[in-house]
Amino acid sequence: GLTRWVVERTFAWLHQFRRLRVRYERRADMHEGFLRLGCAMICWRTLSNALRDPFPFC
Repeated sequence: GLTRWVVERTFAWLHQFRRLRVRYERRADMHEGFLRLGCAMICWRTLSNALRDPFPFC
């Protein structure tokens, strides 16, 4: 369903970051930090694109 597609898309976006493809970090807190940084960068990119072109389909 739709939920599965959203999760798969999110994992595909996170897979763009080399440090998150293979877990190099031994410490869980360091891995979580890189994961949060990756999510923040994805959100930043999405929001900046939305502000640049607020109505892409009009």
